[in-house]
Amino acid sequence: MKGKQIIQTAAILGALAVGIGAFGAHGLKEILAETGRAETFETAVKYHFYHSLAIFLIGILAIVKPEWKKLRTSAILMAVGILIFSGSLYVLSLTGITWLGAITPLGGLAFIAGWILVFLAASKN
Repeated sequence: MKGKQIIQTAAILGALAVGIGAFGAHGLKEILAETGRAETFETAVKYHFYHSLAIFLIGILAIVKPEWKKLRTSAILMAVGILIFSGSLYVLSLTGITWLGAITPLGGLAFIAGWILVFLAASKN
């Protein structure tokens, strides 16, 4: 992925975070209250949005520093983290399927690996 594609991916993920967050706050309020998972849903939205912003900044860095190749992998890992971490929490919040909580940490590991790659990309030069 090139910097421009990373920024476009971040824009889509950010728009989804806002849409899902708004839908959760309004359209899903009763379901989340019923399952007792409003706080879990909010955590999913926060991490989704934080990492969408991180991917956006990584895209800018990738344009400014194209030689920092690890940035591309970092962006992919953060997008995977959003899918697994936030995605599993979204589904858990809406369905109450608790075993999904077991895969959530894998998304967290993807986030951590993405941040480590940003560090390594900046450290190399």
